[in-house]
Amino acid sequence: MRPTPLTVSQLNNYIKTLVDRDEFLNNVYIKGEISNFKRHYTGHLYFTLKDGDSLIKCVMFKTYTSYLKFEPEDGMSVLILGTVAVYERDGVYQIYAKGMEADGLGALHVAYEQLKEKLAAKGMFAEEHKKKIPILPKSIGVVTSKTGSVVKDIINVTTRRFPKVNIRIYPAAVQGEGAAETIVTGIKYFNEMKNVDTIIIARGGGSLEDLWPFNEEITANAIFESEIPIISAVGHETDFTIADFVADLRAPTPSAAGELAVPDINEITWKLANIRRNLSTLLNKKIEVMEQRYKRIINSVVFKNPTSGIRQRVLSVDAYSQRLESAIQLKNKNVKINLTKLISKLDGLSPLKTLSRGYSVIQDKDNNVIKSVKELKKDDKINLVLNDGNATAQVL
Repeated sequence: MRPTPLTVSQLNNYIKTLVDRDEFLNNVYIKGEISNFKRHYTGHLYFTLKDGDSLIKCVMFKTYTSYLKFEPEDGMSVLILGTVAVYERDGVYQIYAKGMEADGLGALHVAYEQLKEKLAAKGMFAEEHKKKIPILPKSIGVVTSKTGSVVKDIINVTTRRFPKVNIRIYPAAVQGEGAAETIVTGIKYFNEMKNVDTIIIARGGGSLEDLWPFNEEITANAIFESEIPIISAVGHETDFTIADFVADLRAPTPSAAGELAVPDINEITWKLANIRRNLSTLLNKKIEVMEQRYKRIINSVVFKNPTSGIRQRVLSVDAYSQRLESAIQLKNKNVKINLTKLISKLDGLSPLKTLSRGYSVIQDKDNNVIKSVKELKKDDKINLVLNDGNATAQVL
């Protein structure tokens, strides 16, 4: 008797049931290298996990991707916690990942480096975007935990250095879930109220995980978008957060932030006293120079005999006047002589002068001068121009 054959669906369903019932496969912890990574538009992650000899397909649904502290990439070595299941339709098995962390450096460190690189590429660390910290602030806003030594240190340092400064505290969570949101809210609060000149965001030292709220992108964006200058004072001197790179000024410690935010009143007082002394010295020297100049002027000839200069100038004017008058007379004389010569020359060339000596000018009827007898004909009427008048004649 031949056995009843199974359908493909029945076989896949049977294998799926076996896998689902296996407690070990329901909670596997596996490491490998990511390849063929793809983030679907739905938010789900699809990739392959492989080692030197084998590979297995993996899926991480959007529900779990929100807990990732870094962006998975091809070639990244990771540790995955998930469930092995059979995709019944295609008859393949794969891992449904519930959690993922970087192997080696750790997920937080990878996320830190990725965000740092991303924000640097946007220019958010560039010096050109840094705002100047006010020299004499009237009020300082501090975003930090309302309890602990950090807020006390900042208050003590700032009020000791500059007693008249007003400190406004915005209590924020600086560690744990949701801390970044409270820090962002504090920064936005001071920007909306515009009641401070400088903002300090601060907390004490801790691990990378403890400082993580200051490494989140929303915190970096809030710092970058703040219209009020921000001093970042997070952790110890060796701790560097994303907030430190974006802020307008980094302080190695919260106490140092207090020193950077306000000037030392004693130093200002000393500088003002020194400036006052220098001004007094310069003013005395200026007065001394002006007195010497005054004495020189008082003892000068102008003040002792003020009309002397005027008399000298009057004599000079008279001398110039005489010279000018002589020059004009000489010029007139020369012009008159030249004019007489020209008149004589012109008179000698005048036809009237010739007529006065008994000569006459003969003109035809059109008043054209006749210069030759060849131009005359019998019975032509001609005009005779004499010294004392005109006469008409006829050629015979």
